[in-house]
Amino acid sequence: MKGPDERVLPKAVKLLWDLDDTGSRGPKRGLSLDQILDTAVRVADAEGYAALSMARVAKELGFTTMSLYRYVDSKDTLVELLHDRIFDVTPDLPADGWRAGLEAWAWAEFHAIRAHDWWLDIPMTSPPLGPNNMAWLEAGMRVLSGLDLAEPLKLQLLVNLSIYVIGRTRFLRDTIQQDNQDQDFTAILTAVLDPGRFPIISAALGNRAFDTDDMHWEEADFSFALDRLLDGYQVFIDSHTGA
Repeated sequence: MKGPDERVLPKAVKLLWDLDDTGSRGPKRGLSLDQILDTAVRVADAEGYAALSMARVAKELGFTTMSLYRYVDSKDTLVELLHDRIFDVTPDLPADGWRAGLEAWAWAEFHAIRAHDWWLDIPMTSPPLGPNNMAWLEAGMRVLSGLDLAEPLKLQLLVNLSIYVIGRTRFLRDTIQQDNQDQDFTAILTAVLDPGRFPIISAALGNRAFDTDDMHWEEADFSFALDRLLDGYQVFIDSHTGA
C-alpha cells in the first residue's frame, strides 16, 4: 500500500506519527523525543506555559539548547507536540449506551486537562493532528457508532462536547480556582445588594443559592452543565433517529 506523501507533512506531524528520521545518522544521540516532551510537561506543570522555552527544557535536561534542535526544530513544533502529549492515555469507556460513553469521555478529558491546565494556554491554530488526539476521537466516535446518524453529525456532537469540556475547564482555572477561596462571596453580596433593587438575587442569597460549603463546586458545576448538555443531545438524537 502506498504510504503518505511525507513532503506535504509539517515537521510536527512527522514527529507525532514517527515519520521523521532527522538526526538518525551520525553519532548516537543522548536524548530522545520522549525525554524532551516529558521534561517540557514537567516544566509547564511546575511553572506554567509561559515558562516553556527550548532553553528552559534544555537546561532541565542538562543539554545545550542547540542539542534540542536536532530533535525539535522550534518552540512552535514543541508546542504542537505537547498539544497531543497530555492525552497519552485513551479513555476506557463503558459499552452501555451512547450517553454513558460520552459522559465518561467528557470526564476523562476534563481530568486530563485539569492535570495539566497550562494546556489551555496553547494557541489553537489547527485541529488536533496527533495520534493521541486521534485515539480519543476514535473512542468517542465508537460510542456513537450504533446511532442511526450521519457521520458528520456524530463528529459535530463529539467536537461540541469537547468544546464544552475545554470551556468549562478554562472557566474553572481562571475564576473559581484563583486565590480567592477564603473570601465569602455570599457575605460580600449580601452587604452590598439592595433588596429593593435586586429582590430576586437577594432572595436567592437568603435561600443559600450560592452557598457551596457542602459540595465540591468544581466537579458539581461541571457535572450539572454536562448533564444538561447531554439532555439536549438526547432530544436531538431522539428526533433524528425516531427513538
